[in-house]
Amino acid sequence: MMTQDEMKRSAAREAVNYLSEGDIVGVGTGSTADYFIQELSSWGGASGAIASSEITASRLRDCGIPVLSLNDADSFGVYVDGADEINRNLEMIKGGGGALTREKIVAAVAEKFICIADETKVVDVLGAFPLPLEVIPMAGAYVSREVQKIGGEPTLRQGFLTDNGNVIIDIHGLTIDKAVELELELNGIVGAVTNGIFARRSADLLVYGTKNGVRTEYADPK
Repeated sequence: MMTQDEMKRSAAREAVNYLSEGDIVGVGTGSTADYFIQELSSWGGASGAIASSEITASRLRDCGIPVLSLNDADSFGVYVDGADEINRNLEMIKGGGGALTREKIVAAVAEKFICIADETKVVDVLGAFPLPLEVIPMAGAYVSREVQKIGGEPTLRQGFLTDNGNVIIDIHGLTIDKAVELELELNGIVGAVTNGIFARRSADLLVYGTKNGVRTEYADPK
């Protein structure tokens, strides 16, 4: 049986099969995305990549993959990224690594969003993983009070700033059964940049490693 890291790597390897020669590929941030970068480099068919963080951009360049600006691409084919949690509707919590805003922007532009994960990330209901919320620093206390009003327990992520120069508030104690509604509600708080619920733009395809091999699930047609 495969270990968790082997499950991540197997999902990353399988995701390459959904790419076409010459594609521009959006690449996420985190341990599973790192495995995908290695597989993307070995494949060698991408004409370039759009990175969701400075760390990812550096790793892509180290692998010899050209990094392109999102502002130079009206659209591109595929965005591949991991998730901290993903449900059967392919709605996700992302942002454990703090790159949620740029990840959400890249996902919005991509024609297809492929989530790669291991089976431990697949859940029935989102919320066990603390929900990240990127916040403009001067608004931290206010946003935390607003989060408490909806039943969340906010905790400032200590010693961390995003690539955009903002702070992260991690929200504990939520059971997220109406992901789109909560995503919109949190984004409506003044001072919040965006939150780590990816439901309005959910994944189109989930490729996940299990102890017995790789499985795929497609989003229901909308």
